Amino acid sequence: MEADSNTQETRNMKKNAVLVDGVVLNGPIIDSHAGEKFVDEVYRMLMNEVIQKATDVSEKVCEWQEPEQLKKILDLNLKENGESHQKLLQLCRNAIKYSVKTSHPRFFNQLYAGMDHYSLAARFITEALNPSVYTYEVSPAFILIEEAVLMKMIEFLGWKEGDGIFSPGGSVSNMYAVNLARYNHCPDIKEKGLSQAPRLVMFTSEECHYSMKKAAAFLGIGTHNVYFVKTDDRGKMIPQELEKQVERANEEGAVPFLVIATSGTTVVGAFDPLDEIADICKKHNLWLHVDASWGGSALLSRKYRKLLHGIHRANSVAWNPHKMLMAGIQCCALLVKDKNDMCM
Repeated sequence: MEADSNTQETRNMKKNAVLVDGVVLNGPIIDSHAGEKFVDEVYRMLMNEVIQKATDVSEKVCEWQEPEQLKKILDLNLKENGESHQKLLQLCRNAIKYSVKTSHPRFFNQLYAGMDHYSLAARFITEALNPSVYTYEVSPAFILIEEAVLMKMIEFLGWKEGDGIFSPGGSVSNMYAVNLARYNHCPDIKEKGLSQAPRLVMFTSEECHYSMKKAAAFLGIGTHNVYFVKTDDRGKMIPQELEKQVERANEEGAVPFLVIATSGTTVVGAFDPLDEIADICKKHNLWLHVDASWGGSALLSRKYRKLLHGIHRANSVAWNPHKMLMAGIQCCALLVKDKNDMCM
């Protein structure tokens, strides 16, 4: 009887697989019926515990447990022989129960804006299809969707044309921008490396995101070559202080190449005066990057888009739709005005 059961299970596993000399090349490695049943039960769990219950103001934001206690509850020891259907469901319940409910009405954080059901449904689709969006041949629908979204974002920036790419986070978008600016100023660095480069200096607000120093460290520019510009009492970069810092770098024999302005600083949400900063960049032939990771979405507001006045003069912009546009984490874009700048 047991042998017959195993034979039937093997048939179920190979039902829709591609076989070559009896070897399964492309097919399920478990019983499809059991897998579909599990997915259905997890989906129902998500509907009840996350989409409905976790957005209810009368529920807790989190069932808090200290790390050692939570390790015991979750039972994180990986077993040699796997887990049963019911045990896996319980693991899912516990993971949901003891997580922070980021869509809860009383959860406040700059990364989140609540739950958007349509965005969530789209994420279900992308997870289920598991696409890799690098060529049209392997991901035709999503390549076109990505292109359409990037072009719409470029339109909001006020550019007539441009290009863009989605990245794993705002920090990576900013690092990409520093790399593009450096290449624009010193194209030989791509082939000859840092040994042939001058001492490059970049400028940014003292209220900027920490990713600026991180980018300088990763790219070999050096954190000492990030010159921080003073801000006013509202956290905005002072253009006259930027001018002084550029002159200082020139007097030191360094080579200024990049200014990073911020539209929506992390701590106080300040918006740097982009038009005045752009004037200085034009005067000194400096690349202007705007870190609008948080505040970029104000461009969609008729009332608040004035905070980003002058952003159309930037060479590149970082903008994260997952912050105020309710897209799922991570959804971060780096946008450039000149299409050729993406082809370094």
